[in-house]
Amino acid sequence: MNFQLRPALVAFFALSALTGLAYPLGVTGLAGALFPHRAQGSLIRRNGQVIGSEWIGQSFTAPRDFWGRPSVTVDTQGRPLPYNGAGSGGSNLAPSNPDLRKAVLDRITTLRTADPEATGPVPVDLVTASGSGLDPHISPASALFQAHRVALARGLDEARVRGLVAAHVEGPQWGVLGEPRVNVLKLNLALDDQFGANNQKSR
Repeated sequence: MNFQLRPALVAFFALSALTGLAYPLGVTGLAGALFPHRAQGSLIRRNGQVIGSEWIGQSFTAPRDFWGRPSVTVDTQGRPLPYNGAGSGGSNLAPSNPDLRKAVLDRITTLRTADPEATGPVPVDLVTASGSGLDPHISPASALFQAHRVALARGLDEARVRGLVAAHVEGPQWGVLGEPRVNVLKLNLALDDQFGANNQKSR
């Protein structure tokens, strides 16, 4: 029995050290050396302060800002907490579910109320949540749909806002994966940087 137990224990501890310690540390160190920005969470900083990540959306509701996709994530008590990175998940509601239909119609109403002059079709990603609930991107069509409202709220020419949207369109990853997209946080930061964080038309 001892003859069998000893090599088994040696193998167990050796593999544990290799796969549970050496490998994770090696991969983490290599990633930090080769891709430091991504390895640290692709954090976005302003004046030395972390204000977000390129890969986790944030809730924007002011007319002067571009809005992201709806988020249905919740906190540990099951209460709504948009873009909760610790509770990633979608609604899991089927397209035929009346609750989903109501939520979509309510979101359409909110968008129409915020900008009655935006009479075109509402892009689907502005009224439906992603599977993770954390999507930081919207389609270029969704950004352009909001350009009039943002320009009006900031007292800007709409063409300038549309130009800024065009400048922030990211192509498919490696040129083939996914669709063109716009990072909402980056776009709003660019708005503030270029036109002033306090630039807002009085109403």
